[in-house]
Parts: sequence; C-alpha cells; structure tokens
Amino acid sequence: MLDDLRHAAARRMAGRASARLQLACKRLLSEGAELNGMGAASEIIDRIEDLDDEQLDRFFGWMATALGPDPAAVLRAAQAYAQEPSAAHQITLTAAAAPPRQELLRRMNRRPGGTAAVLRLRRALLARLRERPEHAGQWAAIEADLLHLLTSWFNPGFLQLRRVDWNSPAQFLEKIIHHEAVHAIDGWDDLRRRLLPDRRCFAFVHPQLSDEPLIFVEVALVPEMPAAIAPLIEKGSLPLPPDRFRVAAFYSISNCEPGLRGVSLGNFLIKTVAVQLQRELPQLKRFCTLSPIPGFAPWLLQRPDFASLPGIRRAAVPSLQAAHERLLALTGGELQALQGAALHARLGAEDDQALVRLAAAYLAYASPTPAGDAVARFHLDNGARLERLNLRGNLSPRGLKQSFGVMVNYLYDLDKVEASHDRFRAGEVVRSRELAALL
Repeated sequence: MLDDLRHAAARRMAGRASARLQLACKRLLSEGAELNGMGAASEIIDRIEDLDDEQLDRFFGWMATALGPDPAAVLRAAQAYAQEPSAAHQITLTAAAAPPRQELLRRMNRRPGGTAAVLRLRRALLARLRERPEHAGQWAAIEADLLHLLTSWFNPGFLQLRRVDWNSPAQFLEKIIHHEAVHAIDGWDDLRRRLLPDRRCFAFVHPQLSDEPLIFVEVALVPEMPAAIAPLIEKGSLPLPPDRFRVAAFYSISNCEPGLRGVSLGNFLIKTVAVQLQRELPQLKRFCTLSPIPGFAPWLLQRPDFASLPGIRRAAVPSLQAAHERLLALTGGELQALQGAALHARLGAEDDQALVRLAAAYLAYASPTPAGDAVARFHLDNGARLERLNLRGNLSPRGLKQSFGVMVNYLYDLDKVEASHDRFRAGEVVRSRELAALL
C-alpha cells in the first residue's frame, strides 16, 4: 500500500515536471519569443539537466506528437507545389514540412548551455532507441531532426583544432585519458610520454564546449612506417630528435561525445592534422596509420565463403581456401587458438603467409560492404590506401582477440585521397602492390 502511494506521488511529480517543461517550450516557441524568450530557454536547459528517465520518456513522446509538422498544411503545400513547382510554393512546402521541434532546438542552442543540453537529449534518445526498439517508430523523427541540426552545428568549419600538450588544462587532459578508446592510457606518466615532442595529440573542440574534446587523434613522429604498436606506446621510451622525423603515424582516434554519433568529424580531423604537420615539419614524407582490424577474427571464425566475396577473382579463391585449411590444420580445427599468444611463437613462414593472405582478402573485398571492418571502412572511405599488413603488430589480449595480432597501415597520400575515396565509393579498395600480390 505504502509503495503504491509512493509510486503514485512520484508519477504526479513527474507529470507536473513534464507539464512545466512543456509550458516553457511553448513559451519559447511563441510569437516574439526569439527576442524575449531567453528566460524560457534557460528554464528549459536547466530542467532538461534534471530530467529522470520517466520524464525524458514523457518529453520525447510530447516532442514526437505535439511538435511535429501539421499533416494538413504539408499536404496543401505539397499539392500546390505539384501543380505549380514554383520557388514560392517550394518555400511554402519547406516551411510546412519543418517540424516546430527543430526551431525549439535552435532557440535552445542560442543560449549558454544549450548546445550541451541538446547533446544530452540526443545521448538519451540514442540509448532509448537501442534499448527500446518498440519506440523507434515514434521517436525516429526526433532522432532525424537532432542529427540534421548537429551535423550543421558541428560542421568542421565551425570547430577549432587544438593541440593537446602537457600545458593543457588538467580537466582537458583527464578527459583524454578517460576517452582513449583504442590503446588505454595508463595514468599520467603514460599520457606525458604521448605528449612529448615526437608524439602529438590533436582534438576538435566546439566554441560552446571549449573544455570538452569532441574527438582526438594521437600521432607518432617516427623514421619509418611502424609495424607494431608496442614501441609507439611504450611509456619508458626515449623521444626521438626532430631530424629523424620522416613519417607521421596516426595510431589512435577516439570519439568523446556519444551525442555526436553519425556526425562525421574523424575524417576531417585526420586530414586537417596532416596538413598542419606537413606545414610545421616539411621533413615529413609520409602520413599513415597503424590501425587495428577489429572485425577480422570474428569474420574468419565464422568460416566465410571466399567465393562469395564481392569482386574477388575466381582464380584467387583456391589460394584463400588453402590458407584457411592450413590454419585449421595448425590449430586442430580450432581457429580460436590463434587468439592466444602461445601459438604465435610457433608460426612458420607458410603459416604467416596464410594468415596475412586471409587478412588481405578480408580488407580488400569485404571493406566496401556493410559487413566490412569498421576501421577499414573509415580510413578507406576517407581516401587512404590499404598499404601494408603487420603480423604480430599487437599481441595484447585485445589485439589477439580482434585480429589474431594483425595490424594494418593505411597510407594517406594527400594528393590522391579524393580519387581513392571515389574509387572506394564505387566498390574498389585502392591497395599497394605488396597487398595486391597477395590477392
């Protein structure tokens, strides 16, 4: 009985909080509120910060139903445009189809704290769409509006490139440690090594969120294209002198803001950093990555049908089947054994060749498909070239689990990235002669 009363009281409180929030939104959208609605916008931002899960659900439901476009107005405008496709009718149709919730979000964004509030809404909405697919039909339009607006607001032309160094604010550095998603940073000593002169870290920040890295990339300045990750992140290593810098190797890129999922920032960050480094250090001759292949081991463990790989030459299939059979024989039919470090010490030259051939086929043929490796798709779609595979490039437990320890170098030839991007979009992976020979 007492629990029922408590739940009822909580529901009433949630309902009142939701009603007050909706009232503030209506005030902000009311006529003339663009100039006079600063108080309403600030109230909305403050209330959004305090919403619990139930209140967020109510708010999203209200946004979906009460702040959508007027179907009758859209129909009239569409019919008028269909009968006479003039500029005036197009403008009317565009205005009719624009949901009021987009204008609400725009007006919120103009106030201090508004950008962060909109990002919080999207984080919450994405989590709900993932956890409660039954709401996808109702809330999908809100997600489309949020993605549309955030793509505009976080256009790289509006962002600031910031070099992260040891003099950066401690709060900013803590966020770099926390959000590093590829090669974990083991405390302050590890971070200090990654910020010494032969290592660089760059982040995009937004003017309204200047203390928040949105995405950052780590770069090693080295004499040659690296083949293994351990030397690049060894916190006890000595820094190289600048006269030995020949290659800039991007070895980690991490997104910090889940609310920006689907907003393309990483491709611009890498290219922007490459141009800046080239300007600062003209002795740099190559720009490449040392990248994981997180989809390779799961793909091979599923025993793929090599003949069905898109674009594969029929003559290449037998060599891939033979490579697969060799590894099966080596592991007694249990390819999972390749995810343990012990077996790799016993691999012979032909075993190595089998493993690298299969990795090359996975990256060259599966990458243009939705089932391809996510990291490969990112770099290849960004105009990089599939350059070199590195056996035992990452023998950490994570590296072995993801790709049996194999890592890959993607080469960024700044003069050819646009052409390579176009070829990838057409279904072709641009690759080096070394890798082409394996296929």
